[in-house]
Amino acid sequence: MNQQTKWSQFGVLITVFFFWGFVAASNSIFIPFCKKFFDLDQIQSQLIGSAFYGAYFYGSLILYIFSVLTGTDLLNKIGYKKGIIYGLLISVIGAVALALISGSGNATFGLVLVSFFIIALGFSLQQTAAQPFAIALGSPETGTHRLNMGGSVNSFGTLLGPLVVSFLLFGSVASASEASIENIQTLYFFLAGLFIIAAIIFAYANLPKTTSDEKLERSPKAMNVLLIIGVAFLPVLFSDWVKDNTGIEKSIIIASSLVVILAILFLSMLSARKNPAGWGAMSYPQLVLGMIAIFIYVGVEVTIDNNFGALLKKEAFGGYDESHISHLISLYWGSMMIGRWTGAVSVFNFSKQVKRILVIVVPFAAFGIILLVNIIKGNDISDFLMYPICIAIAVAAFLFAEEKPVKLLLTVSVLGAIATLIGLTTTGMVANFAIISCGICCSVMWPAIFALAVNGIGKYQSQGSAFLIMMILGGAIIPPLQGAVIDLDDSANTAIHTYTQLSYIVPLICFAYLAWHALQTRSVLKKQGLDVDAQVSASH
Repeated sequence: MNQQTKWSQFGVLITVFFFWGFVAASNSIFIPFCKKFFDLDQIQSQLIGSAFYGAYFYGSLILYIFSVLTGTDLLNKIGYKKGIIYGLLISVIGAVALALISGSGNATFGLVLVSFFIIALGFSLQQTAAQPFAIALGSPETGTHRLNMGGSVNSFGTLLGPLVVSFLLFGSVASASEASIENIQTLYFFLAGLFIIAAIIFAYANLPKTTSDEKLERSPKAMNVLLIIGVAFLPVLFSDWVKDNTGIEKSIIIASSLVVILAILFLSMLSARKNPAGWGAMSYPQLVLGMIAIFIYVGVEVTIDNNFGALLKKEAFGGYDESHISHLISLYWGSMMIGRWTGAVSVFNFSKQVKRILVIVVPFAAFGIILLVNIIKGNDISDFLMYPICIAIAVAAFLFAEEKPVKLLLTVSVLGAIATLIGLTTTGMVANFAIISCGICCSVMWPAIFALAVNGIGKYQSQGSAFLIMMILGGAIIPPLQGAVIDLDDSANTAIHTYTQLSYIVPLICFAYLAWHALQTRSVLKKQGLDVDAQVSASH
């Protein structure tokens, strides 16, 4: 392959980046719909996210185990192009199954969860293939640029997802109607059609059969840990089978799984420090710390939004019903887009002065796009008029961080904690905006955590990256844990917002941990003679 980015081929590839964001953000609208239609408690409604993000973990784990047992990397064998096509077809099966279940008149929540699991299983294969494929479509040195552009397209999908799904389920804002199960059938036949079209485009597109020639590293102790994590998560996945009217037993199951998973990761780090043999990438403490941080980060990003609908229903926070929350949900995911587009400025070879100007201009330009798509949808944007204040604070934080991974992660973690505290102690649009602004804080965490985790791990970089992606599992456990706190409102038979608002102490703890992680990882790396922030300063 020549060293120039193959833009026509890359343009085909980034369509799947859009789908991942579109469907993941759509869950924010689908969850409150299912809660009302199937008469679920908040914990049960969050199992949609558990099925979705759990599939990412199990999909990646299956690929890893297959590779270890056979000594053959399955994706290397079939190629990244076919990997994406097969992943899209798996997602088609899940979407069609959900559409048929919805139209059968015998829809159950359990079948909905199975369908969601299959859709995300396809996404797992797509993502495992698409990310290295993006790097391969041009010079390795500009691979980060292409991944950032893919992330920008993904963020645009997260912006549109809640708006389009809200329209398909409820109609326009002016004529919002009570959604029925048949609306789900329309939605998922629509998605299945998009997946099929994408698969056909990939099949006929002139894309190279790209693979990696990287040597497969065996790490039996690391594999055992991942298997234990997989077993520890199973009770969460099947917790809806527990007939518990109070939700206490489900809460205990979820909390226990969380404790076991975090404990096994911390114990693994201590064990690998004493004897690194057999641990592979996990013999490096920064990688294990990174796995825990990705777990927490994805969990906080998802839980803030997936439980936001429950808060917005309370009178103190607007008293919105399911058909009128899409503008605020889209603003949360749009905030992710604001942050990611701003973060993408750093990968371009501009002068320091130009970068500073773009860091100020790009966030407000992205906000303009958010306003535009909401106007097209017919949403009332008068609620958004004070949000630029939040954007201005975020811009100041980005300028302060100076593109340094540790400084950036610490800054946005502290800012996220402060915003969550405001959400916990105020009401109305002030609280809503504070919670929504956490999206900007979360937006730049993934690359910062990732860069710190794989720094200095040498030949284990590919394996370490795979382990980090598996930790998307956090999005499957932390949201139902917050849902357990929200359910206390219903168990107390009260209409006040006390427990629903109090539930945001879960994100607060997550942000506090991520701030600690930034400091701890910096300390670990410095002991190895590595100072990422200093390296970034030197490169400028």
